[in-house]
Amino acid sequence: MYLPPHFEERRINLLHDLVKKHPFGSIITYSNGELEANHIPFEMASDKGSFGNLLAHISKQNPLAKTLKNDADVLVIFHIDDVYISPNWYIGKFEHHEVVPTWNYVVIHAKGKARIIEDEKVLRGILARLTREHESNQDIPWKMTDAPSNFISERMNHIVGIQIEITDLVGKFKLSQNRSKNDISSVAKALASKGKNDLSDLMLNISNIQDS
Repeated sequence: MYLPPHFEERRINLLHDLVKKHPFGSIITYSNGELEANHIPFEMASDKGSFGNLLAHISKQNPLAKTLKNDADVLVIFHIDDVYISPNWYIGKFEHHEVVPTWNYVVIHAKGKARIIEDEKVLRGILARLTREHESNQDIPWKMTDAPSNFISERMNHIVGIQIEITDLVGKFKLSQNRSKNDISSVAKALASKGKNDLSDLMLNISNIQDS
């Protein structure tokens, strides 16, 4: 992707935290002369490898299972958040009027080597952690043991796991870093008023780092 230096983000801990909060990703593969995209939730295993590992599961009927059978190079894209930016939100608009609309966004690209997992114990672990994480905010969290064991075993016969060893991890944080500090502050305030608190906080955080 086009990545001007002032929009590039390489802090591993920050990127991992954002993927954990926004785990739904698009996995891009190339096979038989064609590009393919699949969209699935991932688990970020921060403690594995230099950049972490991504874990997921898919249906055995998904052609992706065949594509990854002998290992494959993949790209996973996480769309963290995005928002339209109005020129009216810039302080500069009222000073010189030399402003135009734009779009602010945060995306993360993870490149890596993917392989299929068929070991039942490992696959059960992936499913259990995924369920535990995303059921945690329910009043009565559902657990795999809530379903009959023979039903779970039958369902597992229809899926495989995916493990991706990340070889490169980068974020593009387009958060008005090319604007003045006053413009950044005014846009961040506008975003907060519209409920885009995560983007607002990231804008202020990035701005403070660049000034330090």
